[in-house]
Amino acid sequence: MLARNLSRTVSRQAVRRLFSSTPNRSSRALVKIVEVGPRDGLQNEKTPLSTELKVELIERLVNVGLMDIEAGSFVSPKWVPQMATTADVMTSPTLARLRERHGDKLSLPCLVPNDRGMHALASLMDKHPSTPPLTNEVALFVAATEGFSRANLNKSVAEALSVQPPIFEAARKRGLKARAYVSVVLGCPFEGYVDPKEAARVAKELLDMGAYEVSLGDTIGVGVPQQWEDLLSECQKLNLPMDKLAAHCHDTYGTAVANVLHCVSLGVPTIDSSVAALGGCPYSPGATGNVSTEDVVYALHESGIPSTFLPTPEPGSLLAWHDRGVDGRQRFEELCDVGEWVSEAIGRTNGSRVGKAVRGRKQREAQKRAKL
Repeated sequence: MLARNLSRTVSRQAVRRLFSSTPNRSSRALVKIVEVGPRDGLQNEKTPLSTELKVELIERLVNVGLMDIEAGSFVSPKWVPQMATTADVMTSPTLARLRERHGDKLSLPCLVPNDRGMHALASLMDKHPSTPPLTNEVALFVAATEGFSRANLNKSVAEALSVQPPIFEAARKRGLKARAYVSVVLGCPFEGYVDPKEAARVAKELLDMGAYEVSLGDTIGVGVPQQWEDLLSECQKLNLPMDKLAAHCHDTYGTAVANVLHCVSLGVPTIDSSVAALGGCPYSPGATGNVSTEDVVYALHESGIPSTFLPTPEPGSLLAWHDRGVDGRQRFEELCDVGEWVSEAIGRTNGSRVGKAVRGRKQREAQKRAKL
């Protein structure tokens, strides 16, 4: 027990030393927010959702200022029926207008879980050539445990890794960036505890294959800040660049925002989130959705941390009704409105604590004005 505690202490010190020279808030790089709602958030919904709804969700998210949005997945409709219309979403006139308007600033990546998915995307891009192209980025995924890999991919972890290089190569030939996910890095519904050494090893293999970034996923939402610190320490031991890692947190046990803030404090530059906390894990009963984009934006902004959504944080301005930070507050409330809209559209309760709080405050303010 003493040896284990000593090892953890050394691990913590190593990570903290690594980031002891992290720039102060005013000079640090923006935390990149990757919106995963239209793909990861919607893929497990039971009620069929129309192409029009998915396209409108993406359009609303772009219009409020999110520029990195997972748009869909080229996966078998037998296993993920909600993603069967991804081709229609990607070729919609609305998304074409958004790409033309924003150019390279807008990224609409698609998940390609295997070579068939990559072939489907490539064929679609050939059939619909455009400038900018339908997408400039693909995403791949592998699990950190054998149990989850077998359930989700019907392959061992080694087998799942072995089929990735041709997908990376196909993406490279088309000029597409490749992002990779590692699922269940902090806990598995089949195996429970996950060795952070193993999760870090899988992440390293994906980076070595050519991923520009690896998103570490707490898929069932059991993680706490110390577990993230232990995992990042193992990544450091394998010389994984911190600027090539992202945190993908779920909020099953209510610790996602704490995890996000701790990961950012340790130098993780990218956070995955989902508007209205859409999402969940079909293999983990009771697992709730991704950390909500509204909650992440609020926590970062009020902590004085700049993000790609609100690059000039002014603590207090998202709650205040005075003039300071009006533009930021308006954009933030418009983001919350998107969460309310999509929750109502798909018939579920808004999973964002911040979104619900903003709605309640606006309702109270409207009632006060009505009484004047």
